[in-house]
Amino acid sequence: MSTLAHTMMTAARSADSGLAGPGDLDRYSYADAPAAGRVGASVWDGSDPELGRVGRRAAGSRGRGLHGQLVQQLGQMIVSGDLGADRPLVPEEIGQRFEVSRTVVRESLRVLEAKGLVSARPNVGTRVRPVSDWNLLDPDIIEWRAFGPQRDDQRRELSELRWTIEPLAARLAAGHGREDVQQRLGDMVEIMGHAMGQGDALTFSRADAEFHSLLIQLAGNRMLEHLSGIVSAALQVSGNPVTGCDRPNETSLAHHGRIVDALATGDAAAAEAAMRQLLTVHPEVERVVPAPREH
Repeated sequence: MSTLAHTMMTAARSADSGLAGPGDLDRYSYADAPAAGRVGASVWDGSDPELGRVGRRAAGSRGRGLHGQLVQQLGQMIVSGDLGADRPLVPEEIGQRFEVSRTVVRESLRVLEAKGLVSARPNVGTRVRPVSDWNLLDPDIIEWRAFGPQRDDQRRELSELRWTIEPLAARLAAGHGREDVQQRLGDMVEIMGHAMGQGDALTFSRADAEFHSLLIQLAGNRMLEHLSGIVSAALQVSGNPVTGCDRPNETSLAHHGRIVDALATGDAAAAEAAMRQLLTVHPEVERVVPAPREH
């Protein structure tokens, strides 16, 4: 195993995964506080007290402070529909409900506004925006949708997007003789193989995500590279067998290896075909996703 592969594997095992556990919600100061007697408590009466547990497991690596926690909670409530379109969001009520300062509320709402989830207007206040205004390519929104009521649609849409992005990226990458990046891709496959043998799904998934990110970078197309966050989010939120990368297995590993081999020889057609074989067709997208092409 190369030095890089060994280093990454060691780091992956020892690093904190950044994923919150089932009891993490209870650590927040507002989790155990009663809603009764609070200003504006009725605004939140319909919210699920368990909302955000699953989503925070997937997205908890971003925003560990109060600001990040509030963005996560409000974002999940909006995406799940608990806070419907055109719902007014009063900063004072939010601060009371979640026991955070005005500064935390203000900054959190700004983040949500940048994602297209809310809008703030003079004399109108802050309101939830309709789905048509959301930035659906934002990694946070992808995760919140994937763990909410829209989970099936989100995973199907992600699968379709990956079928559009990654085979093209593999074809383009074969035309770039970046030996350093190709070596790193090979390292990732080696790490994945070792992790699979050890039953280490976390290390496997990290190396898998790194593999796909590197491949898109190697394609040399800045617009495709800008979309790499979609692929990363798709790999993080996959909970069903939507792609061949969801669960460690010999077939998935072999296809990754074939992609690396094709890149090494500059065979664009073979690289594209191997990627298409890797991205297993989901039953819901068979009508729109072409079968792997033979070359």
